[in-house]
Amino acid sequence: MIGRRLVATVCALIATPALLSAQRADRPLGTLREQAAVQQQWLKERLEVVLPQLMREYDVAMWVMPMREYNEDPLFKALVSPTTFAARRRTVYVFFDRGAEGVERLAFGGSSQGGLYQTPRATEKAPDGRPREFWGTDQWSFVADAIRDRNPRSIAVNISHDHNFADGLSAGEWEQLREALGPDLAARVTRAEDLALDYLAVRVPAMDAPYLRMQELIHEIIATAFSDEVITPGVTTTEDVVWWFRQRFNDLGLDTWFQPSVDVQRAGVNMADSTAPVIQRGDVLHCDVGLTAYRLNTDTQHMAYVLREGETDAPPGLKDALANANRLQDIVMAELRAGRTGNEVLFASLAAMREAGIDGTVYTHAIGEHGHGAGPLVGLWDRQDGVPGRGDVKVRPATWYSIELQATTAVSEWNGQRVQMMLEEDAEVTAEGVARWILRRQDDLHLVR
Repeated sequence: MIGRRLVATVCALIATPALLSAQRADRPLGTLREQAAVQQQWLKERLEVVLPQLMREYDVAMWVMPMREYNEDPLFKALVSPTTFAARRRTVYVFFDRGAEGVERLAFGGSSQGGLYQTPRATEKAPDGRPREFWGTDQWSFVADAIRDRNPRSIAVNISHDHNFADGLSAGEWEQLREALGPDLAARVTRAEDLALDYLAVRVPAMDAPYLRMQELIHEIIATAFSDEVITPGVTTTEDVVWWFRQRFNDLGLDTWFQPSVDVQRAGVNMADSTAPVIQRGDVLHCDVGLTAYRLNTDTQHMAYVLREGETDAPPGLKDALANANRLQDIVMAELRAGRTGNEVLFASLAAMREAGIDGTVYTHAIGEHGHGAGPLVGLWDRQDGVPGRGDVKVRPATWYSIELQATTAVSEWNGQRVQMMLEEDAEVTAEGVARWILRRQDDLHLVR
């Protein structure tokens, strides 16, 4: 018996490396449990380092965020552990700056999120004799008493007309909070628009390596999608490729924050109204895809060319069109600097674009917990004259952006037909305040043989 156990143990040890290797191939970002451990460390650093810095930068003494189950504040997932999926009944998060003692973190309702919050409880006896939490009016009284005991000089809440990420306080929660606070404390309420935006936007250094791996993965996946492994000209439709993306993400233990898209430009044909066309030789392909993992998102757009019989490369005119889009990327990256507003970056980029003779559009955005993330908007595709409010937000160091744009170029091989090269690549504004690619950009068309 001992001999059999020893043999079984040795066999298991020999098999383990191969098993782990297979698991890594199937789960390139690790298991959910491994990812959760990483995310918990990010959360700890954000709450202990980033949040106090921002509260003091914006002179916020107390920040109060009430929310209810399935009607959470946009900041919710950036405040809680990866094992928490929704607020518990009602949860009120309160952050109070105690100066040298640090920022006190209170969760009225819900858990301590792995020991990162204090969880004050006011309980009464249920009919069966077990303690139950106060609910409704009693819960608000308990929260208001805790706020009154701390006597903050200001109470910031998430209400905003311009910024969706800073407008998480619902009307019902605000009415009840205001009533519970009473006139004196309610008069101290202010809005925390920039605080909310920047808490979501600012990255901690430990996020960089996993996010870089996510960029590598999306480049690898697009390269496979735009190849003869997935596309057979004359047979495969754009919808086939879209669902290949979705299935591939799922098979790798990944998710996406939007339905991928694949579209076609074809010489001599207007494809604007085409639905799931069959991909043909000579087509220009475009994809827009985003990965979700670690509660973070990517956003990438690449271009491809389907070789005609006898071709070994794309026509020079199409390569020139891509080069024009690359030049526009260079322009935007040079103008994207910390301290500038999104509108300032947009106007400077468009001026340099016109001087370079490029016909294009810039619609760059922040990215992170949300695909269209917290931070300045650098144009919208239909708003090249600036975006009031959301375009007036300043670029901060240690933030991420999707450099999204298009350049349109007449292609001689297509009888002067104008071809759009729509590109999107994720970049970071470094701690030094300058922009750089997180991985790299697309400099050559993908070729489908």
